[in-house]
Amino acid sequence: MIEGSPAFRRDWLRLARTESVGPVTFRELIRRFGAPSLALEALPDLARRAGRATSITPMPASQAEDEIAAGEGLGARLFISGAPDFPPLLAAVDPPPPVIWVLGDPDPLAQTCVAVVGARAASALGQRFAQTLASDLGTAGLTVVSGLARGIDGAAHAGARATGTAAVLAGGVDDVYPAQHADLYAGILQDGGCIVSESAPGRTATAGDFPRRNRIIAGLSRAVVVVEAELRSGSLITARLAAEMGREVLAVPGSPLDPRSRGGNDLIRQGAAICEGADDVLRALGGFSGMAEPELDFEAGPDQTAGSAQSETRMEAIRNRIFDLMSPSPATRDEVVRLSGLTAADVNAALAELELSGRVVFTSGGGVALA
Repeated sequence: MIEGSPAFRRDWLRLARTESVGPVTFRELIRRFGAPSLALEALPDLARRAGRATSITPMPASQAEDEIAAGEGLGARLFISGAPDFPPLLAAVDPPPPVIWVLGDPDPLAQTCVAVVGARAASALGQRFAQTLASDLGTAGLTVVSGLARGIDGAAHAGARATGTAAVLAGGVDDVYPAQHADLYAGILQDGGCIVSESAPGRTATAGDFPRRNRIIAGLSRAVVVVEAELRSGSLITARLAAEMGREVLAVPGSPLDPRSRGGNDLIRQGAAICEGADDVLRALGGFSGMAEPELDFEAGPDQTAGSAQSETRMEAIRNRIFDLMSPSPATRDEVVRLSGLTAADVNAALAELELSGRVVFTSGGGVALA
């Protein structure tokens, strides 16, 4: 089975949509088994050995085929994280989303992308600045990425429409939210931009989908600019994720008397660059060295030692050691590696099996905690 075959893509989607298989576990399964079909076969036994009380059932092939048909019926394309046409910066995220749907022209995602995000209840001045900034960035040859939300997001998309902008949605690529942006959504597609989503076509966004959307916005972008944001906002989550990914973070300074400026001012206090216009963004990007994309082995066969008694005894000891370090408060994988004294490979393998068992969960910020 080769990477581009319909069966390979279907099984890749099945594995990505299977219960308890998050991006970290997905990547570990592909690294261990090589092909998604082999990982799907191994899932029930892996989950059982890790202590899962109930059986795990992969997404049925027919359901994956229905999702692909629905997406293609909209004119959208399915991109898988191991393929050469997957957006390169997003592929370099640790770990990348296994799949994304793209409606419209995907070419803007291959250009240098900059996210412009901020408050929904934005000031008129903030929206004007975001629109002008996005227009100037687009004119400079950059793709502006945002989340199609009210306020700053909508202004950024409006400013960059003429040069091609990318809107990342929490629901499916056909879930226009908010509804008042239906015309903006249509205009983005009409003017050569695109709509991006990790969710299946037809899915309506829920609260839990927005952190994943923010992660994709940060992952697609070499830099994130926060125009207006309160101290607790999704925009600051996007900025934090971008910083953790090694991307540039900029913020527009504002009056300390305006709560919408406190988030951006705090980012500057923590070391974010000041953004007073497109020149500041271009200057920040001048020092960006790029990201190395992790390689996935599509040709590898199954782990020949995985089923041996010696291997399973060793893995059980590793799982127990890792599980003993878990708490309800998330810890990073780097912390788990350091505290356990184990290799990153062993920790990732154990965490993948513990997620399959339902005993631990990965958070949207990249941490891991007790389920």
